Amino acid sequence: MARSQPPTPADAADGPRRRVLLAAGAGLAAAAAVPSAGAARASAVTVRAAAVTGTKVRNLTGPAETGQFAAPWTDLGIPVRCPDGTMLFVCGDTFDGDGVGGPNWRAPVGLRARHPDLNALVIDDSVGGSQAVGLVPESHENNTTAIPSDVFTVGDTMYMHLMRGVLYQTHHSDFWRSTDNGQTWQYLCQWPGDQYGGQFQQKTYAVADDGYAYVLSSVFNRDVPSDLLLHRVPQDRLGDPAAYQPWGYANGAWAWGNYPTTITARRRFGEICFRAMAGKYALTWLNMEPLDIRAQVFPLPTSDLFATPEQPLIVPTTPGNESGNAVANPYGGFIVPGSTFGDFHIAVSQWYDDQNYRVMQYRINGLAA
Repeated sequence: MARSQPPTPADAADGPRRRVLLAAGAGLAAAAAVPSAGAARASAVTVRAAAVTGTKVRNLTGPAETGQFAAPWTDLGIPVRCPDGTMLFVCGDTFDGDGVGGPNWRAPVGLRARHPDLNALVIDDSVGGSQAVGLVPESHENNTTAIPSDVFTVGDTMYMHLMRGVLYQTHHSDFWRSTDNGQTWQYLCQWPGDQYGGQFQQKTYAVADDGYAYVLSSVFNRDVPSDLLLHRVPQDRLGDPAAYQPWGYANGAWAWGNYPTTITARRRFGEICFRAMAGKYALTWLNMEPLDIRAQVFPLPTSDLFATPEQPLIVPTTPGNESGNAVANPYGGFIVPGSTFGDFHIAVSQWYDDQNYRVMQYRINGLAA
């Protein structure tokens, strides 16, 4: 869902409440990473600001791009390669009409590129055809919504993780699967919103080739500092909450099964995306202070992220001054399937007024892997 807010918001009665992003234009700075007590981690990371560049490839959503599916105004667009080879973009709060807060509020929806090509990525279908439908039941009663935090594929099955409740007041998160390329979804399980002090609300999954999926999680609230927690779960038990095994530091050592300990500096996280790529792992996230979208690349899920360089991919600017990898009110930053470290693509969301609310494709160059 869009969680950045235009300078003068107007909350429609049938639209979700919004939260304000930090003002665009915040400068980059080296991030101090202080380990939690007993973590025995390195004390600082290096931000590589100069080496990474980026360019906008295209708008993926908007009136011209997705208006034909009654989805001209939408965000997030978490991309996932479906078993049939198409690419599904799972989006957050979606509206028809003249802008954000318009009629036909749905979340989440699925927009599809039937012939995905990173050089010609065009959404040409939707779950629902000419009327993109909500993928799961969500009445939006009392201003609640269902915000996707991740979608991924294991074999012939797709999985989707949602955060439920009033925005930034997550009551619970739930988990769904699809065996027909995202056309229909079946409920699997849920987790309480207060688990690990709320730090298990927002989840993202890296599907490894060792039979596990590795799960990073944080609080779903940009205003609240959060740890970043790591779990692993066998890929054949993804829908079993009891099978999620935490990674933590206790009695002088890190081990699976310990109470979870933050694996990086506590901070205000926005969206997070964790993927296994080319024998390594990539993490991208919306960093709130300073405001940018960052990446880390590391060899193992249990690598020392306190000592892994943080590389800014997208930096903030103001409307009308966008160029290269400078974006007005950016968020999201989900890795597009088919990316390589040499040709890295991310789905970046933007919202700064009622008619500038979209998902865009950015190509990132110079990412150190």
